Amino acid sequence: MMYQRQGFLASIPSVTKNLIIINALMWLASIVLPKSLGIDLVKYLGLHYWSAPDFNPAQLITYMFMHDTHSIMHLFFNMFSLLIFGKVLEQVWGAKRFLFYYISTGLGAAIIQQIVWMLTWQSEFALVDGTGAVAIKGAEAISYALQNGINVNEFLNNFITIGASGAVFGILLAFGMMFPNAPMYIMFVPIPIKAKYLVIGYGVLELFFGIGGIQSGVAHFAHLGGMLFGLIILLIWKKKGLLGGNYF
Repeated sequence: MMYQRQGFLASIPSVTKNLIIINALMWLASIVLPKSLGIDLVKYLGLHYWSAPDFNPAQLITYMFMHDTHSIMHLFFNMFSLLIFGKVLEQVWGAKRFLFYYISTGLGAAIIQQIVWMLTWQSEFALVDGTGAVAIKGAEAISYALQNGINVNEFLNNFITIGASGAVFGILLAFGMMFPNAPMYIMFVPIPIKAKYLVIGYGVLELFFGIGGIQSGVAHFAHLGGMLFGLIILLIWKKKGLLGGNYF
């Protein structure tokens, strides 16, 4: 049994393995540190809006190593996808190129999320009454706050994104483009779906959810940002002949 376990770990390429380990450790730290030392890692490492008081540029990278601590499922699904798809891509591209792609798509997701916040935060700004209910919202609330000396920037600290999903969606896109006809299975669907159709379906759903405001707690446009930046990188690599094969 010990031999089989070591064989499985040895089969995971170094970057994929270390990314999974780092994400798992950061998830555990996010649970332990607030209770033991009163340190809220999300406050310091989660991605904040660029003009929020708690923002710092390092968060454009660090946010992708943080995950929701209310449930292990956010971490599990991201790391499971990283293991299944990232393992193959790292074997094809090599460690350095795979790490560059992973970080770049995660960074791209952060940039797109910042743009979305820039376009939407004013409509989300709200002031509450003594009972905690929303009293006024949007432009009217901003005008009232400015006239009465209320710090608008503090509200911007409420915009936070965490998770490796943007980078993972970039990896999903790369797998679908590198191996478009690979059969994929979705839970509870016994019929295989070609990877290229699965990727297209995910992209359409994310766009639909993002525009429709469905699952408002999920950064759908950040996911699309990871795919967009991934597409740009892949097209550049294909043009330069750096993909390791003519897959698409």
